[in-house]
Amino acid sequence: MQAATLGRIAAPASQNAAPRRHPWVERAIWAGAMAVLTGTVLASEAGGPAAYLVLDIVVGAVSVALVPLLNRWPVPVALLLSVLCAVSPAATPAATMAALLVACWVLLPQALMVAGTGIAAHLIRGAWRPAGLPYAWWAVVVCAGYAALVGWGTLVRANQALISSLRERAEHAEAEQARRVTEARAAERTRMAREMHDVLAHRLSLLATYAGALAYRPDAPPEQLSRAAEVVRSGAHQALDELREVIGVLRDDGLPDLSAGSRPLPGLAELPQLIEESRAAGMRIEVSGVADAPGDPDAPGDPDAPGDPDAPGVPDALGLPEASGVPDLLGRTVYRVVQEGLTNVRKHAPGELARVTLGGGPGAGADVSVVSRLLSAPGSALGSGSALGSASGAMPVQARPVPAVPGTGTGLIGLTERVELAGGRLEYGARTGEFLLHAWLPWPE
Repeated sequence: MQAATLGRIAAPASQNAAPRRHPWVERAIWAGAMAVLTGTVLASEAGGPAAYLVLDIVVGAVSVALVPLLNRWPVPVALLLSVLCAVSPAATPAATMAALLVACWVLLPQALMVAGTGIAAHLIRGAWRPAGLPYAWWAVVVCAGYAALVGWGTLVRANQALISSLRERAEHAEAEQARRVTEARAAERTRMAREMHDVLAHRLSLLATYAGALAYRPDAPPEQLSRAAEVVRSGAHQALDELREVIGVLRDDGLPDLSAGSRPLPGLAELPQLIEESRAAGMRIEVSGVADAPGDPDAPGDPDAPGDPDAPGVPDALGLPEASGVPDLLGRTVYRVVQEGLTNVRKHAPGELARVTLGGGPGAGADVSVVSRLLSAPGSALGSGSALGSASGAMPVQARPVPAVPGTGTGLIGLTERVELAGGRLEYGARTGEFLLHAWLPWPE
């Protein structure tokens, strides 16, 4: 008989976090519905003794007045309404609704306590104010009614808990998916930033070296100036192409994938080209103990060295097998370590000898190191030769101060992340007047 009031069963304000109508609006609806039902019960009892009618009116008014308090104190108010049922049938509508709400809101033991109190109260009233049914049938109806109320309320409570759990699980899954996508985007973009730094820092440092040579030797022969200018132009075009490719991937709405570009990523096979490119810019590089100076006609790997036009620039003494037998990830990481080391030497120790050492093998791992002498102060190094002299094969020009290119250290940070992602470890720092960059990388058998 409370179906009209239970179209929307809501928990007390302290237990329901979902947006809903103002609590006083719901309380007014409950009180109005109970007033109608209580009036119906009073009308059915109007033919009884006058004393009973007065008692029913008083109890009905009290029960209707207690209904709005169910939202705040559900169990105590429900127990009080159940006790009033022992005095008058006018409290039955409010008491049965309170039993249902308590079953919906609180734990089952408390709901059973309220239901037991209501059953006892109705049985007491049936004993001194018979309801027109045999007492045994009256007891069966009362017990069945309260059992149905408790079962209904428990089912509603379990359904609400299930819906809440599913909603929280769905929200958590959505948040977790969004977090994973965000982390994937951030990780991929960080990888792209490392790749762009490695490529552009190398290219731009080479351009700075050649541009500095042009500034220091404005009186150089036209052939040398033309050759250096062509190197600057070619390097600038290469840097722009690589930058354009990375920016194009960044503009893609999907997850970026740098490996999907048109240009393959450099690996161990491109290491000789990297060494020769740096030597052509005027660097002195010693590979596995074999040293050479720019412009020295007898230096191994010199692009203009007579009698050895096919010199690979990286001797066989590297200690590594053919590039085709090296895993792609290992080859790319070794290339980036050497590239970053040479770039740092060119930027922070111009004119100094760079010693590149590679070794290792399958199962033992790959060791890569780049060592150079530390300068006493930035910009105080005296270059042993210019890019113009080395590029043309002529004798080096007179030594001049070569300013160091400023850096922020982000290249070494990105390189550390790259090596760790490959399963290796990176060490760098000053030791006994030298700067060491050393990496160990796993090499599966």
